[in-house]
Amino acid sequence: MLTSIGKFSKSFFVKLLVGIIILPFVFWGMGDVFRGGNQNVIASIDSEKVSTQEFVEYLRRLNLPENQIKNLPKTDLIEKILSEYIGKKVMALEIEKLGITITDNALRDIIKNDQLFIKEKKFSRTEYEKFLLKSGLTAPQFESNIVEQEKRRQFLSSLSGGILIPEKLVRQMYNKENQIKTIQYINLDKYHSKNKPSDDRKKELYERNKNVFFTEFKNIRFAEINPEIISGKKEFDESFFKQLDIIENNVLDGQTFEETTLNNNLKVVTLEKVNSLKEDANKNKIKDISDKLFKKIYNLKFSESPEVVNIDNKYYLAEITKVEKKNRSIDDPEVQEALEAQISFKNKIENNSSILKDISMGALDKEKFRQFASNNKLEIKDYKINNLKQNEIFTERMIKRIFLTEENQVNLVTNNTLTKSFLVLAIKTELKSLKKDSNEYEQSEAKARLNLINKIYQSHDNSLNEKYKVELNQRAIERVKNSF
Repeated sequence: MLTSIGKFSKSFFVKLLVGIIILPFVFWGMGDVFRGGNQNVIASIDSEKVSTQEFVEYLRRLNLPENQIKNLPKTDLIEKILSEYIGKKVMALEIEKLGITITDNALRDIIKNDQLFIKEKKFSRTEYEKFLLKSGLTAPQFESNIVEQEKRRQFLSSLSGGILIPEKLVRQMYNKENQIKTIQYINLDKYHSKNKPSDDRKKELYERNKNVFFTEFKNIRFAEINPEIISGKKEFDESFFKQLDIIENNVLDGQTFEETTLNNNLKVVTLEKVNSLKEDANKNKIKDISDKLFKKIYNLKFSESPEVVNIDNKYYLAEITKVEKKNRSIDDPEVQEALEAQISFKNKIENNSSILKDISMGALDKEKFRQFASNNKLEIKDYKINNLKQNEIFTERMIKRIFLTEENQVNLVTNNTLTKSFLVLAIKTELKSLKKDSNEYEQSEAKARLNLINKIYQSHDNSLNEKYKVELNQRAIERVKNSF
């Protein structure tokens, strides 16, 4: 998503409602509900038809990575994107019925106040036009996107405005994150690592994923653009930035790296066959470029497409000229490490799933907690948590889950990467006091409001399910999958 558009779409509320609206379409499934219907229609919302051509054009605008496009027939990505697209359509219908409009004056104010287009503390038409050129958009396209995002923002505000939060909900929210919790816990590291991955299992995994294990080598080149070269002065003054704008505009208009460096007498540095670790093919570290600049150039999206980059207030013309992939053998230590990590991760998921199943069925109580530790020769430790930031053992996210565990109940808590897993028994809970005129009360009220808004959106989502009849054409979907 474009930077300016993203300022609206990154709003929590926008992401939340769009997500809520589209979920039902995902879970309805993608069965062949048309059974031989019009192949030019991929979906319908009540009487409104979504043509296959319209959806394909939307897909193309997403600029999916090549590997995703290649795997479209094997995945459900098309279905997910179609669900999202339908969600946006449904929201647009609701916006239209509410009569939400954006005037030309309001649109102008939004664009003029966007920091992306501010230069020397005022709106710069040049910056705006440069943005459009770089993004490959026309002004009407960009402005249409801004209008749609602003309509959605106003729509969301209409659903959640003017909410008053009862004191009881505020205190409930506060108590969720502010407790003194006495617990016992078992670190599951030894439990998860007791079975080492076998060579046969690693070989099988490697053979199934050979295309994943490769090193990417790139040829890159760059040239510093400094004031002495292009403006004849040592200072980064107005004349330098004017010339820099000319260089950048020429590059955007298609001028090659060679032409640009030649026309501006830039000194070119070339690096061949370097990997993401800043090493050459013989694993020698490259010293002719700083880490920051290297990372910026190495991660450029397109090959043979020069760009002006800024690192620590220094400017460079940079380009990737070639990309090569070299397969890595199963004996490579890093490959072995990756295989072991992947198998271990899978084992942790299976072990944790088994434990969670026992917990959900009531088969892991206080007594079984101690028995589990004894059977697996694991140590039970006593611990007291005084606040969310007490993270020498548990992360903040894990402590929140522990705070939700009632006395004498057992819970499994993990971090996002499963590098930490603990079985926890809650012993005692002490609640902290909350003063109504405190900052803590204000913060808890804001969180409670957000939670209530979430429920309002969910309720609205349910009403949309009743209001709109959505049908999907599975044959058209399959045709789209196989057309790329």
